Amino acid sequence: MLKVAGWLISFILTFFYDKGKSTDQLDNRLSSQQKSLFLFHMKVLIIRFSSIGDIVLTTPVIRAVALQTDFEVHFLTKARFASVLRHNPYITKVYTIENEINEVLTYLKKEQYSYLIDLHKNLRSFRLRRALGVQTYDFPKNNIEKWLLVNFKVNKLPNSHIVDRYFRAVAPLGVKKDEKGLDYFLGPEDEVDISKLPGEKEYLVFVLGAAHFTKQIPIMLFEKVIQKLKQPVLLVGGTDERETGENLVQSFPEQVINYAGQLTIGQSASLLSNARAVLTPDTGMMHIAAAFLRPIVVIWGNTTPVLGMYPYQTDHENLEVTDLSCRPCDKIGKKQCPKGHFKCMHNQSVAEIVAALNRKMQRDLPN
Repeated sequence: MLKVAGWLISFILTFFYDKGKSTDQLDNRLSSQQKSLFLFHMKVLIIRFSSIGDIVLTTPVIRAVALQTDFEVHFLTKARFASVLRHNPYITKVYTIENEINEVLTYLKKEQYSYLIDLHKNLRSFRLRRALGVQTYDFPKNNIEKWLLVNFKVNKLPNSHIVDRYFRAVAPLGVKKDEKGLDYFLGPEDEVDISKLPGEKEYLVFVLGAAHFTKQIPIMLFEKVIQKLKQPVLLVGGTDERETGENLVQSFPEQVINYAGQLTIGQSASLLSNARAVLTPDTGMMHIAAAFLRPIVVIWGNTTPVLGMYPYQTDHENLEVTDLSCRPCDKIGKKQCPKGHFKCMHNQSVAEIVAALNRKMQRDLPN
């Protein structure tokens, strides 16, 4: 019942946003009255509450608005993800909440924003839109199309990346894509000492874990891949993955270094920024690696790149088990495989993964 209710809410929101107030139906040219407001109200608020990867995916929009308009860019997100934007030079102010918009609503009203750019489009952002009463632009979330893909395996989704759809929210402001990819900015506190790396300083980064079980790469798959490689492997992940990392170190003590559960997001990003190649599931670290233009091999579990959230504008290969009628079983992820077999991960080809990593390591890295 909860799932049905969730989809019903998504339908209602999609109808209201995409059909009633979508940017497709808004005039893409600002009126003279709106343009005159530029002289007095020079702030825009971009909304994306979570999560790590989704926030990184908003960075092209942040940059483009900051560089192509005279607006001061503010950003609203959840407190635990604010560090992702800490050093972003295109943002003047970051507002954060723990759970509810009432925590910052008084402060946001005082800012007197000219526009809201809603890149989340959920009940929370809808409440904020109503509370501020400011002209808002958003993007097509395609919830109905996602529902059809998950439940009936009927693909009516547009062949476009989520970043491209985000840009439709700022088109009415005259903002265009600059084709410069994603951003992630490091600070001095993000530096990590890698002096204990064995032998050569070129290394691979393997991303352990993901927010949902059905996206996570099984440890046995990691073990089989590492057996076929000679390069040092650095492991990143959260505290939940620390034990998995230690088990891999025990199996490959001369080759693997475990950083899972020991680093901040920024420190993990620092390791990714210098990786020769990255092996990752569909998770936030994948998008951070893309921001640094790292060659990426993505192991897809229950989700699929068709949903439009694959690595953006960087060299990558998508590896997925395509002959499963149950994929995708969810647009985000699940706590366990609904079928009990988890074949979307267990049937991944070790040979294909190793070959893909070798191809990435043979290519020249971008400057």
